Amino acid sequence: MPRDLAPDLVERLTKAFEADPTARMLQNAVTTTSVDDIALDRRVVTSIDHSVSNLLDDWSATSQEKSGRCWLFAGTNLLRAGARKTLNVKDFEFSQNHLLFWDKFEKANHWLESMIATADRDVDDRTVAHLLATPAEDGGQWNMFVALVVKHGLVPKVAMPETKSSSNTRLMNRDLGTILRQAARDLRAQAADGAPEADLRETKEQVLATVHRLLCIHLGTPPESFLWQWKDADGGFHRDGEMTPLAFAEKYVTVPLEDYVCLVNDPRTSSPYGRTFTVEHLGNVVGAPPVTYLNVEPDVMKSLAAQAIVGGEPVWFGCDTGQMSHSDLGLWDAGLFDRAAVYGTEPALAKADRLLHHESLMTHAMLFTGVDLVDDAPRRWRVENSWGTEKGDKGFMTMNDGWFAEYVFEVAVRRDALPAELQEALTHEPIVLPAWDPMGALA
Repeated sequence: MPRDLAPDLVERLTKAFEADPTARMLQNAVTTTSVDDIALDRRVVTSIDHSVSNLLDDWSATSQEKSGRCWLFAGTNLLRAGARKTLNVKDFEFSQNHLLFWDKFEKANHWLESMIATADRDVDDRTVAHLLATPAEDGGQWNMFVALVVKHGLVPKVAMPETKSSSNTRLMNRDLGTILRQAARDLRAQAADGAPEADLRETKEQVLATVHRLLCIHLGTPPESFLWQWKDADGGFHRDGEMTPLAFAEKYVTVPLEDYVCLVNDPRTSSPYGRTFTVEHLGNVVGAPPVTYLNVEPDVMKSLAAQAIVGGEPVWFGCDTGQMSHSDLGLWDAGLFDRAAVYGTEPALAKADRLLHHESLMTHAMLFTGVDLVDDAPRRWRVENSWGTEKGDKGFMTMNDGWFAEYVFEVAVRRDALPAELQEALTHEPIVLPAWDPMGALA
């Protein structure tokens, strides 16, 4: 039988707190100052600087502003490294707004297809409830980024610049979510009345017309083609003439996007090491290759990421950036905050338990642009974030190697960089995890 909080228990706890001078001092401190400022371990902060032995970046950090487009910024930041060399320019950005438009439109179609596929289930079914809770998210995965570039190409930022809504997506997402949930209601009602599939698809197309109108209003209309001309770093003028987004991507993407694979570290027993898995209903472009992960130990991810950086190529990755991080200082370290000294108890959840008990999941994507190697082993990592130039080292952050093991979940690397046994593992049919699984979280 449930037991309430007994008055004598509360009295004992209060007396014990009042009798503890350290607890009273901490109360005075935390009631007027951020607990993270109190718990910040100065020994850790002063032991880290931003230097690394292998550094790739000589460009300015970007800013996603008030949006959840980190995965698009990380992807375009990876691609711009090669484009800068091809163009011979110092500063260059692909349009993140262009990809945002097509991601929202493709996601709307993908989501409506999921609604049709689950129309025979109760609205309180766990999968349906999960889908209804997440109709218009900004986030994404590496495979979803590749799917957009392959289908819709790229444009320079000047061809489709930022808008108020691309930089602050809240109101656009609010209205888009309303349209999609209303469509889910209508599609489910049609299905319940026995409407043929053709009628459901017709309803879906009507909804997509409304979605397209909304996106054009908020983000602008994506160009079918554009005139591309530029001045290089030496003052030379160049003109490629009229180009389509697909032609632009073909010319200025210098890495084989479709040859990349996603490695993840998921220590739960539901995702054994050396096996591939996917997540039900996860994706944006219908018909694109599914979002598939290969589960490996953290040291495998570290080794391959370091190898890519030493070879001159940045690495896209996903992590839980809210854990043991200080954005202003630009530091991620597994021991950054001494919370045990504040609360009198040591956090004891391992990575698998954090996933199982909803304490952690992938929340953010960024780009590794450097690694500090000692005797060929990584000591710390340099990270290009997309939070502007005010944070960290002008927008670049430093990650301790111990933090990588605990809070990095995913890296994208070239397939041919994997050892033979992992390349072979990619050929196996993936384990399918349910839609609500934390490994389906969007960065």
